[in-house]
Amino acid sequence: MDIKHTSILTCPECGFSKAEEMPTDACRFFYQCENCGAVLRPLEGDCCVFCSYGTVPCPPIQQSLCGS
Repeated sequence: MDIKHTSILTCPECGFSKAEEMPTDACRFFYQCENCGAVLRPLEGDCCVFCSYGTVPCPPIQQSLCGS
């Protein structure tokens, strides 16, 4: 399985969505919605905002899911 590096984040406050590049070697803990200004943090049990609000989990999680 190929690792995807782009995920579409959707703000739970206003519903705004935007494609964002994900870091390959780290988790992103904060993301500010450019539409409403809400600061997103991971939901309990998730490692980053991409795993909580994105269409694709972060690369480190993708790697662990495919056993690499």
